[in-house]
Amino acid sequence: MLRFILLSCCLLAFYSTMAKTIVVKNNEELKVANINAKPGDSILLQNGEWKNSILRLSCSGTKDKPIVFKAQTAGKVLITGASRLEIGGTYLIIDGFYFTNGYAGQYPVITFRINNNQLANNCRVTNTVINDFNNPKRMDENYWITFYGKNNRLDHCSFLNKKNMGVLLAVILDDERSRENHHSIDHNYFGLRLPLASNTGEIIRVGVSQHCEFNSNTEITDNFFENCDGETEIVSIKSGSNVIRNNLFKACQGAVVLRHGNFNTVENNVFLGDNKAGTGGVRIINKGQWVVNNLFYQCRGTGFRSPLSVMNGVPNSPAFRYLPVTDAVIANNSFVECTPLSFCEGSDSERSEPPKNVMVINNIIYNSNDSIVYNAYDILDGIHFAGNPVSNNFRLPIEKGFYKTGFNIQKANAINLPLVPGNANTSISDSMSKIKRDGFSGKLSSKPGYTSREKLLQMMANARKTTGAIWLNSFAKKEILKTITADCNSVASLIELLEKNTSNNLTINLTAPNYTFTEPIQINGNVTLTSSQKSLIQFSTPTTELPFLIEVKAGTRLTINKLNLDLKNAHTLQFINTDTSGSSQHSKLFISQCIFSNLNGNFFNAAKSGVTDSIFVTNSTFSFSKGTLFRFMEETGKKGYYNVEQLSISNCIFNDNSGPILSMLRGGNDESTMGPTLNFTGNRIKNSSPQNKEALIYLYGTQVSTFVNNRFINAHPNNTLMEFVDAVRATHLIKNNSGSGSGKILANKYVISIGNNIN
Repeated sequence: MLRFILLSCCLLAFYSTMAKTIVVKNNEELKVANINAKPGDSILLQNGEWKNSILRLSCSGTKDKPIVFKAQTAGKVLITGASRLEIGGTYLIIDGFYFTNGYAGQYPVITFRINNNQLANNCRVTNTVINDFNNPKRMDENYWITFYGKNNRLDHCSFLNKKNMGVLLAVILDDERSRENHHSIDHNYFGLRLPLASNTGEIIRVGVSQHCEFNSNTEITDNFFENCDGETEIVSIKSGSNVIRNNLFKACQGAVVLRHGNFNTVENNVFLGDNKAGTGGVRIINKGQWVVNNLFYQCRGTGFRSPLSVMNGVPNSPAFRYLPVTDAVIANNSFVECTPLSFCEGSDSERSEPPKNVMVINNIIYNSNDSIVYNAYDILDGIHFAGNPVSNNFRLPIEKGFYKTGFNIQKANAINLPLVPGNANTSISDSMSKIKRDGFSGKLSSKPGYTSREKLLQMMANARKTTGAIWLNSFAKKEILKTITADCNSVASLIELLEKNTSNNLTINLTAPNYTFTEPIQINGNVTLTSSQKSLIQFSTPTTELPFLIEVKAGTRLTINKLNLDLKNAHTLQFINTDTSGSSQHSKLFISQCIFSNLNGNFFNAAKSGVTDSIFVTNSTFSFSKGTLFRFMEETGKKGYYNVEQLSISNCIFNDNSGPILSMLRGGNDESTMGPTLNFTGNRIKNSSPQNKEALIYLYGTQVSTFVNNRFINAHPNNTLMEFVDAVRATHLIKNNSGSGSGKILANKYVISIGNNIN
């Protein structure tokens, strides 16, 4: 009997230490499981929708026996509504969650901290997705991921479609508990991020200006960044001793920016620009940065987005401004079919201190079209160039250290890799090649250029297979929109069609000669307004003035094609207005082969806080209008916000208008965005003069504009035809325009004028 009792006690003790698997159905059961969890336990969240859930995980596992919180089936635990995940335990693994159809408000979607004081350590989030989990309003800022504590890992996750303001992933160093953290961000997929039209559009930021003198020791490795266009900085490093290694950047309008902090390492990354405008590479500021053995291919960014941009600094700068570049090593990189490198970038009256003790050695620069190796904006005395082979077609730079050579071309997965001949110069000294540096995985090579051909092939072949949540592709369903065409002979039927068909491609054919609007109409889907009749159509309103006639809601596309509209009886401040709610969703507008006449108000107005990706206006006529035709003037806060990324007006006619054609405002001196971008080409402007003497075309802060082959006849004579105002560097081209009897152009130093004949 005693033996039986002893055996029973032993079995009871054994089973009590066995790991348990617990299935929880809701947040209340999850709270209980979290409180009772022991090392080695697995808590399975039941498949289904977890709506308006705040998931707080605070238990503690061990290194050998972590506690796992896992979706019952990866991707089928849908976390929706006003939800978020807070992790404040130790040795926890979170696996397989899907954040969709919701938002987190002012909070991060996932944070390694609970209630501002309980930090996570040695925790891991894996195989998880956040997709379009945006705050409803664009200006309501939040992060998707925030790292606190130490030794936490984010891996094999996918992040897509962040549209509201705020960094996608931030590593926070606000006290000693989160510094020297050794976090790992690896094998993740960072997908489409549209231009934010403001600052805070980074994908990853490590540190902030206030904490930039601390080391983070964060490793960002083996990730895939694709179409990450939020702003100039894709990865923003604002701390020290971080590593960015083995990442693939594809068609991203921006760069890895070593903004603050010292002794960061960028190595073995591949930047595939795909010849897309604004695609950059690495920007260097501060001390001891190493950029080694990277491949830059078809990167076409300029300025801050150049394939390589070495900045000027501010003399005696505080740490949070622009410390000068010193003790940098830029070696064994390959720049293939890229725009010129940029040295002393940003040089101005404040940033007046050139780089010092910078080694630019054994880099291949190959180009079959361009002829300039680099641009220099200040003296280069502090930069040592050595052993850098360049294509024979380049004009040699003034500095020594570059030599022309023929290259052997090897094709690797549709990429032409230039390899130097065997007798290439060697410029890495023995002492440098033996340097052991924290964060640098190898040693400097005496062979010029990017040498890891096999690594490149492996990275490109496996990028989609080895990064992101493994289940996401099997869940993704491509939405196929139906195309519906309907005739419409009244405003009532127009409204009914718009309300019923928000999820399809809807083409509305206007068949009546008159349409009277008592209230604005809203575009809530992908809509085309057109007419098969060639006669004039009148849009009118009662005598009460409407704020606008058409509102293009966020997340929609409006196309106006082949309409001939008389708007003299349309009493409205704006004919077309963008969404006034400040939504985080983007819109598009296309106008072609139309005639608009006799409008009393503005034709198009961009509402405050909204954003339109693209507006294209082609082959259309605007006559006898009194207001501003295209107005982008609502963002008055001087924070660098703007309302349209790309505006193109081409082959249009503007006759007898008494208001401005275009007024555009992007206030402040922020340098983090590419836009707005304006193309004004092949238009004819005749007998048009704003009554209040303002400029016919006014640009404040527009980053890029092109005026080519336009004709101005009696356009605002004795007044201002075009006015350019810029607080930061911009690019404006006025080329081959002609005309007579027209006003003057108020240009600035950023305006290039070629072959114009306007008098």
